[in-house]
Amino acid sequence: MPHLTIDYSSRLAGVLDAGVLVKELHPLVLEESGSTGVCKTLVRPVDTYVGDTSGGETAFLHIEVGLLAGRPAHQRARLSERVLALAEAHLRAAGVPEAVVSTEVRELAGSYRLATVTTAGG
Repeated sequence: MPHLTIDYSSRLAGVLDAGVLVKELHPLVLEESGSTGVCKTLVRPVDTYVGDTSGGETAFLHIEVGLLAGRPAHQRARLSERVLALAEAHLRAAGVPEAVVSTEVRELAGSYRLATVTTAGG
């Protein structure tokens, strides 16, 4: 059930294999969070990233994990650390010399709802 969003700067396009990252990220998130079901992941390349402008554009990768409420802070923090380590490993393996990498594990709002829409016919 977790929702994941992966944002990365265009500097990582063609270097970061998001498909491989997601395949490793999903089981990690399910294991660490104790969630069941299927992760829903949105991967978004970002054309414009404004960070440290003194030395040109730095590569950027941010992974957000949204979970239903109820997990203790230490469990969310451990998940953040593991996601961060996985992201760093992928960037090192891709030969990225420098990148800003961040992660956030947050609770979904109480108004969160999920539905599966099917249409008749075929």
